[in-house]
Parts: sequence; C-alpha cells; structure tokens
Amino acid sequence: MAEFRVFVSPFLCFLLLLPHPSHGGWFSNPKQRGSVLRLKSEDVDQVRFDPTRITQLSWRPRAFLYKGFLTHDECDHLIRLAKDRLHKSMVADNDSGKSMQSEVRTSSGMFLKKAQDDVVARIEARIAAWTFLPTENGEAMQVLHYELGQKYEPHFDYFRDKVNQQLGGHRVATVLMYLSDVEKGGETIFPNSEVNHFPTCTLTR
Repeated sequence: MAEFRVFVSPFLCFLLLLPHPSHGGWFSNPKQRGSVLRLKSEDVDQVRFDPTRITQLSWRPRAFLYKGFLTHDECDHLIRLAKDRLHKSMVADNDSGKSMQSEVRTSSGMFLKKAQDDVVARIEARIAAWTFLPTENGEAMQVLHYELGQKYEPHFDYFRDKVNQQLGGHRVATVLMYLSDVEKGGETIFPNSEVNHFPTCTLTR
C-alpha cells in the first residue's frame, strides 16, 4: 500500500433516528421521526471491545483514543473497497445543504453502503457497542484519502443548514479510524480543546 498516504474512515452518529437505506432518505413511519433509539444490552454483549486500550485525550470536547480498534485485515479491506471509487471530497453548503467543492477540503473520498458486507457490518456493530449508539443512528462509513499536503481545515461536523437537519438531525459524535500510517503528519487537531494538538493515531496493535 506504499502508493497511498493516509486513509481515514469517519463514522458519524446522529441524535435522531436515521432511516434504513431502503427508505430513500425519509422516515416511512411518522411516529419514528425525531425519536432516539436505545442500544439493547444483548447487542452490546455480542460485540467485545477492550476498555484498557482507551485513552481520554480531552474532556472539552470529549475525545478518546482507542488503539487497535480495527485489525490490519479490516483496514486493508476498507481500503480495497474504496481505492478505485474515490472522488474529490465535498462540503455541505450552509444555506442549501447541497454538496459543493471547497478549498477548505482537498482530500478525496467515498461512502460505503451500510452493512455493505460482513466486515463492514461487524465494524458498524463494534462502533455501536463502543459508543452506545445503535447503527440506525449512524451514517454510512466514509473512507477518505489524503495525499501529501492535502487537508481539511478546522470545522464542525454538525450541520448549519436546515435541509440536512430535517433529514437526520444533528451529528453528536464522530468516530475517526486511521486505516494506514505515515512517518510524519496525519494529525487531527482540535483548536478549541484543552489539549489542542493530538499525536497521530498509529496503527499499533
């Protein structure tokens, strides 16, 4: 994988219940709109994760590092799914909510389908167990590719436009998974946090 720089896979979680992909974007049952699902205890028990691998990086904002969340095989699998389908990354217009190109984001990326295969479904279940947010409250995973010098300038993951808020509500959490590593660079910075410069999230298992 030497031809690639940094692959990152964000998974964003919504406060409101998101529709199943077959529902075409809107809730088919009006009673479900605006509701929040609770993760069943048996769903958590079926997915194991190691709390000793978790380090709290900041409380404001809440940021935690989980080393070894993905296996090497899972990282390679996500990269294989994405590498031939990458397109220039877009941002959401603050007024219309439509996707548009912007110089603040210069990476490339693509979206996987929810539960696209057994590996993706297993990762989604692990994220749900760790965050206590059911998969129904999450977006499909996005795989991002950063070449040397590419960036995504400081931003908020929540939506400012009304269109996306009506479709799913505000994002309340982001799970950022590093799929590859580099000798230098690739940091994620939170300018307004208690510790504003976090080290690279290496793939140490």
